[in-house]
Amino acid sequence: MTTDRLAENTPALVDIDFVVELAQRLHTYGASSQRLEGAVTQVARRLGLDTEIWSNPTGMILSFPDRERGAPHSITRVIRLAPGDTNLGRLAATDAIAEDVMAGRRDIASGLAAIRALDRPPRRFAKALAIFSFGLSSASVAGLLPHSGWADLGTAAVLGMMIGALTVFSEKRPRWSDAHEALAAFIATFLASAVATILPISLQSVVIAALIVLMPGLSLTTAVAELASQQLTSGTTRFAGALTVLLKLTFGAVAASHVVGLLGWQPVPNAGSTLPDWMPWLTLLAGSYAFAILFKAARRDILLVMASVWLGYAATRFAATLPGAENNALPSGVFFAGMVVTAVSNAYGRYFNRPGSLVRVPGIILLVPGSLGFRSFNFAFAHDVMLGLDTAFAVIAALIALVAGILVGNLLVSPRRNL
Repeated sequence: MTTDRLAENTPALVDIDFVVELAQRLHTYGASSQRLEGAVTQVARRLGLDTEIWSNPTGMILSFPDRERGAPHSITRVIRLAPGDTNLGRLAATDAIAEDVMAGRRDIASGLAAIRALDRPPRRFAKALAIFSFGLSSASVAGLLPHSGWADLGTAAVLGMMIGALTVFSEKRPRWSDAHEALAAFIATFLASAVATILPISLQSVVIAALIVLMPGLSLTTAVAELASQQLTSGTTRFAGALTVLLKLTFGAVAASHVVGLLGWQPVPNAGSTLPDWMPWLTLLAGSYAFAILFKAARRDILLVMASVWLGYAATRFAATLPGAENNALPSGVFFAGMVVTAVSNAYGRYFNRPGSLVRVPGIILLVPGSLGFRSFNFAFAHDVMLGLDTAFAVIAALIALVAGILVGNLLVSPRRNL
């Protein structure tokens, strides 16, 4: 069905409602501002609408021409939204509906109804699975960190599930939601310190692993990518939001450390790693499944998401073996992995006509520097300013390398569309 036929057969304002609903869904499901604006503009153009859109992490403005009064009159929608959360399953479903509408396989009214029908109740045991995935991802990260042992793995898993339960509990409670990062960091640090008085664990590594899902590394990376794409307002806002999360996490951890100091707890000496050489690969397998659940991937895409996590990790390990990698001023492994993951995600999107985000987002999740930012603030709060600055520069270097890799990956293989 051509654009003219779509316009002739479309009731007044239904096409506008479809574009507005599409924009809201992409925002809610975690699309960055430049990708959201590009996707919505392209869909609107295919439907014969001259649309202007401005998006930021907390809302959007859409303007459409007024068909009855004509130029210069317009219809403007101002929408206030909470910051989006990654939901790969619904993002892919929304993209498929938009594709069907643009191809004429579905009329606009039924496409609008199909998008709204995505608001179905969560599956049975979804919350329990999410809590379990928090623990699984924490154990996975603990297994990948150096100098980890079995006690680190078990402690991180238990603390991760506790943080997951707190996160699920806070979702529908605004006052708890605003403070839950600080509370989670306090609980993780306090309980990990208690365990450290009994068992030999790497205390800081366990705390970072337990809080890994709350670390805003992906938000930091998205913010820098938006700034690089001249989305200055959105990038600055998202960057400030990510720093706020880091500050809340740091405050909770520092407060717990202060309480531990008042109690006089002393950790037992840690003899070092006791994990066998094959254990990190097993924890990576478990962690990739946990990330597929936490990113809310559809069942058909779980193996794809898991493979994408492995792709990013394998590319990093491969780059570390290249000559001169150790002496490079920038983290070349992060750059190389970001480039490979982005190129593969774009190729996947073009070949299968599906969102490249299904590969790109899980592929870079182990590359984002959220834990480094957390350590930097911790050092600053502990008055170790030079070490804090050194770690902060490591965060900046990692962000630059990752975003540069993403940009180069887009040059090597152009994306199918904007998602």
